[in-house]
Amino acid sequence: MKAAARLRVRLHLALGAAEIHLRVRFPGLTSALTRRLRRGVVPFAELVRIESDPAYRALFCAELDAAIAERYAVRTEVAEEVEEVEAAADRLRALLRDLMADERAA
Repeated sequence: MKAAARLRVRLHLALGAAEIHLRVRFPGLTSALTRRLRRGVVPFAELVRIESDPAYRALFCAELDAAIAERYAVRTEVAEEVEEVEAAADRLRALLRDLMADERAA
């Protein structure tokens, strides 16, 4: 392999590695700089379909209700876990206060 060909291969590999590093390090920046092909999408096509097709509207509403219920369930679980963690932290603080008081008394 000639030196020029090896240089091209090395340069190509280095640029690929740099691109991967940048995509990992700055995902928002690289996605903003990457060209995207625009498809001929009508801006409110799905909204028009929801309004005009009763079967699609029913399906969309059912999926929306399920997503809302799932999000509410997750939110409730997280709130319960936060309460448990706060209660454990309060117990730990009380235990540390008791230990500190016992050390001062001794």
